[in-house]
Amino acid sequence: MTIVAAFDYRNGRRVGPIDLAKPAPSGKPAKDSFAWVGMFEPDREQLQQCSGRFKLHPLAVDDALHPHELPKLELYGEQLFIVARTAMMRNGRIVYGETAYFVGIDFVISVRHGSDLGHSQLRAQLEERPQALKHGVDFVLHSLLDLVVDNYFPVIDAVRLEVEQLEQSALETSLSRVQIRRLFALRRDLLGFQRMLLPMEEVCAKLAHLDLPSIDAEVRPYFRDVLDHVRRVSTLAAMLREVLGSVVETSALIAQQHQADVTRTLAAWAAILAVPTAIAGIYGMNFDNMPELHTRYGYFAVLGVIAMTCTALFIRFRRTGWL
Repeated sequence: MTIVAAFDYRNGRRVGPIDLAKPAPSGKPAKDSFAWVGMFEPDREQLQQCSGRFKLHPLAVDDALHPHELPKLELYGEQLFIVARTAMMRNGRIVYGETAYFVGIDFVISVRHGSDLGHSQLRAQLEERPQALKHGVDFVLHSLLDLVVDNYFPVIDAVRLEVEQLEQSALETSLSRVQIRRLFALRRDLLGFQRMLLPMEEVCAKLAHLDLPSIDAEVRPYFRDVLDHVRRVSTLAAMLREVLGSVVETSALIAQQHQADVTRTLAAWAAILAVPTAIAGIYGMNFDNMPELHTRYGYFAVLGVIAMTCTALFIRFRRTGWL
C-alpha cells in the first residue's frame, strides 16, 4: 500500500529521510549509521525499489510479498530475513497478521501484511532514547519483535477471561449448546495459536544463541528476554487448553449427575405409584369369589393400606436423597 517511514540514523539520532528511488551512496557505510524503513502491504514495484537500494535477496523479496502461515528465520549471506506473526482478538476470534524483517549490517526493513500493529509509536519511543538506538539494527530488531510478542499477552488475557466464565458456568450448571460451541472454538483457536508459537520460539532462540550477522553478542540477552516471553505465552496457552478440556469433563460429569438425579426421582415415584397400581389391579380382576369385596369397611381399609405404604416409601426415599 505505502511506505510508512524511511529514515537514516546516525549515532542513535534521526538525520533525515531516505529516497528509495535513488541508489545508495557509494562507499562503506559509517559504523554508527543505519537505515530504518517501515512498509505496509507494499506492491512488488515498491519492494523491488527497496530491494535495489539495499540489495535484498530475490527469494526473500518474494517471501515478503506472499504471507506465510508460520514464523521463520532465513540467512542470505550477510542478511537476515525474519517472518513473525502478529495476533489480536477480533469478534471473539484470534486473527493473525504478518511482519517480515530484512536485517543487514546498516539497515532494517519491516514489511507488514494484515497487521494493525504499527511501528510509529515504537519508532518515536526509540528516538527519545538515542543511547539505546545507537546500538544499531540488532536493537531495533529486538524492539520490533518484543512489540509483536508483548501483544500476544492481551490475546491470552482475553481468552483466559472467557475460559474462566465457561468454567464458572460449568460448575453451576451444564453448559448450553452455544457455550459448548464457543468452548470448542476457543480450543481450536488456542491450538492454532500454539502451532504459531512453536516456530516463533525457534526464531527467538536462534537470535538469542547463534552467532548471526548483524546481531552483536551484547544484544543477545535482549533476544533471550523476548524468548522468555514467547515461552511464557506458550505455557499459558497450553494451560488454558487443559482447563478447557477439564471444563468439558466437568460439564459432562454434572450433566450425568443431573441425569442420575432425575432417574432416581422418577424411579422413586414409580415405586410409590406401583403400590396403588398393584392393589387396584388385584381388585379390578372381577372374580366372583373375592370375600374382600363384600367386607363393609374393605374399601376404606384398602385406601388406608395404600396411603400408609405410599407415605412410608416417600419418607424412605426422601431420607436417602432420591426425592
